[in-house]
Amino acid sequence: MTLKNTTCCLLMVFTLMSASPVESQEMDKMWGESIVKLRADDAERGQLFADGNYAMFIHWGIYSQLANEVDGKTYYGIGEWIMNPRMAGIPIPRYRELAKTFNPVKFDAMAIAQLAKDAGMKYIIITAKHHDGFAMYHSQANKFNIGDASPIKLDPMKELAAACQKLGLGFGFYYSHNQDWTFPGGNNGPTKDAQGNPATFDDYFQKKCLPQVKEITSEYGPIVLVWFDTPGNMPKKYVQELVDVVRENQPKALVSGRAGHNLGDYQSLGDMEVPHQNVEGLWEAVDTTNDSWGYAWYDENWKTPEEILHRLIACVARGGTYMLNIGPRGDGSVPERAAVSLRSSGEWIKRYPQVVYGTDASPWQHALPWGDVTVKGNQMFLSVFEWPSGGQLYLPGLQTKIRSARLLAGDDANPIQFDTAGTWTRFTLPECAPDELVSVIEVNLQGKPEADPTWGLDPEVATEIQAEFASVSNAVQKKKRWMEKFGEWKHVIEVTDWPTGDDATTGKASWEIDVVVPGDYQVDLSYAGEGRLVWGVAIDGGQSIQNQQNASHIYQNFPIGWLNFPAAGRYTVSASCLDGNVETGSLKSITFTPIHKE
Repeated sequence: MTLKNTTCCLLMVFTLMSASPVESQEMDKMWGESIVKLRADDAERGQLFADGNYAMFIHWGIYSQLANEVDGKTYYGIGEWIMNPRMAGIPIPRYRELAKTFNPVKFDAMAIAQLAKDAGMKYIIITAKHHDGFAMYHSQANKFNIGDASPIKLDPMKELAAACQKLGLGFGFYYSHNQDWTFPGGNNGPTKDAQGNPATFDDYFQKKCLPQVKEITSEYGPIVLVWFDTPGNMPKKYVQELVDVVRENQPKALVSGRAGHNLGDYQSLGDMEVPHQNVEGLWEAVDTTNDSWGYAWYDENWKTPEEILHRLIACVARGGTYMLNIGPRGDGSVPERAAVSLRSSGEWIKRYPQVVYGTDASPWQHALPWGDVTVKGNQMFLSVFEWPSGGQLYLPGLQTKIRSARLLAGDDANPIQFDTAGTWTRFTLPECAPDELVSVIEVNLQGKPEADPTWGLDPEVATEIQAEFASVSNAVQKKKRWMEKFGEWKHVIEVTDWPTGDDATTGKASWEIDVVVPGDYQVDLSYAGEGRLVWGVAIDGGQSIQNQQNASHIYQNFPIGWLNFPAAGRYTVSASCLDGNVETGSLKSITFTPIHKE
């Protein structure tokens, strides 16, 4: 699913730390990311997506058997792209031969469905056909499928559909509708047929794509979603025809935003992208349990249960849905460490389902230093990831009066004391967090929660504020994406293109902040660049500091110094790149850490 040669789908590779506006536009087009829609008009059709908020993605195919190793050589990157010339460049005849050895004898549909249920997920989306053109079901439209080209005798998609239905999970398919690397006429595929005649995209669409989409939407019972991917330059008429098929065969199913041409039902963000600000409308973030989507033998960089919960709650608190991928091995088994993390985070969700399901976005519109907030009616749920060691948790800018607050611990709930200081609310907490992963405070309000989204400097824990929240003058604020490994996407909104020379001090990224406890705060900047850079940070009408630090092409935190806020209240703080290789400076965030002197 993606736009460049990267995650589930990509097409163009960006060099590390470089993404021009033109490239970003091309990526958005490939991913179909321009889709922005409000919640589905048909509440029943969109309800599972909008209220479930958590789903399982599965990337599984011939590439899973290769596991990123071909002829004794390991290729580092996303496994489902192993055939592509940007990785191993496996010729089509050889790739077809590999299908004959693809025999997933350990595939257990019920075990996978049970894992999703144990994880707290509400539906499963699995690759019916990825860019390699190999269908993971018994397709009558094309013989390059798991039933005809592989020794396995079962249709794993039928088994998984049945298992999901039995366990009360939704079920749906991923289908690469534009790219097909093995069928003549498919995007990035052969340009001639077996007889040497020129092949067109229409040949691929009429002979394979359209018939297969008809199959997956009519032969596997009710499905909740069809996840098309990387539309690229696919003409609108073809996308419309596929969407019409889904509407006819599965009227209750959603269509992913990556169908293209604004014909999807919701927006799908970039691969591995979890937003920092609330996003309007119906949307999802797609992520994976390690670094690759398809199984890679070496990839043991698993997300911990806490990291899974952090990213899930961040998506829900921003108003969206989180779909998290697993990549089964070639034999069909699920890597054990991925399963352990999913089940552990799922146990937490069972204890606190009200935090995740059927909730609304945070009224702060961004995370808070200690965690995040989800909303249900007149209740707020504070998910505390950073337990304050001083026993005081601060909530800035809440404008709705509180009736009561309770600290939840599974089935137990203990009232906690709170008071106010100006626009801030302070909760008194026990010394130790009651939950090992994430502790939850339930706040009951007198009405719908409303909050001032101005960033507050927390007096207990560090407050990191992203550059995307800054007001920028005489510099450029823009989105950048890059890959640390092939297909492993990183996303940031940076402030860059700083002025030089005599104009250097005119370039500013500024944030309005609210201080409840005056005093000294350590200031760090997270930035990338080349060589030495001099940065300045100043309080409007107050203290200013500057420091020279080294730079790296990878974002790192660098200390700048201490700033003093002499009294409680509102301040404007700005950061500027003043000297050195200014043209390379890319600011990601600013962090304020309270200095405790006693």
